[in-house]
Amino acid sequence: MTANGVYLQPGFVLQHRHYRETSVILDVLTQDHGRVSVLAKGVRKAKSKMAGLLQPFVPLKLSYVGHSELKLLTHAEMDSPATPLTGLALYCGFYVNELVSRFLHPHDPHPEVFLGYRACLAQLADQQALEMALRLFELELIGHSGYGLQLDYDFYHGQPVEPDKKYHFDAEQGPVAAEQGAFSGLTLQAMSRKDFTHPQVLNEAKLLMRSVINTHLQGRSLKSRTVINQLIKQR
Repeated sequence: MTANGVYLQPGFVLQHRHYRETSVILDVLTQDHGRVSVLAKGVRKAKSKMAGLLQPFVPLKLSYVGHSELKLLTHAEMDSPATPLTGLALYCGFYVNELVSRFLHPHDPHPEVFLGYRACLAQLADQQALEMALRLFELELIGHSGYGLQLDYDFYHGQPVEPDKKYHFDAEQGPVAAEQGAFSGLTLQAMSRKDFTHPQVLNEAKLLMRSVINTHLQGRSLKSRTVINQLIKQR
């Protein structure tokens, strides 16, 4: 890295949009520099060698320069073979990309999120534990982006969470015991350990994380979530 250049930085394309006639603006997640917007000039030309590489879920090494918020992409190469996402896993991947774009500020380094993102893609490609992969990534992303969840104590009564009790959950404060609560103490304890193997935990964690994410999005919708719900209904 120089004063205005970054070279061979591991990264993934999160989103892209056309720019003028032949170029593309990419939102990329990098290992050491967080989310970065880069301009890829001429990649929509028929003879462009980079066009096929600059796709979501492909592990890349990226070089770019510039002093402004929008950097100029100078080089891209494959970092390692891409693991293809198909079917529902593909749309789950777009959901993960959308979450990263919403929760990480530009140029805010989060190498731990990058590592978790890469691990999540590998789990999605396996197709055997999509829900577990999503819940784990959601929980870790929320934590690393500054909205970490307090799962261990009833914030109103000041008591440790008990597995056989029911709780309401406040995204900012945490659980509070309630006979008609939607979440069991069992689920809250398992989430604190990042253990999503129990079916009840997985089901309740999905509802809890959806509520938390909606709270922090402040009314903004996730397009990918709508598509995933439609696909699940059709199965």
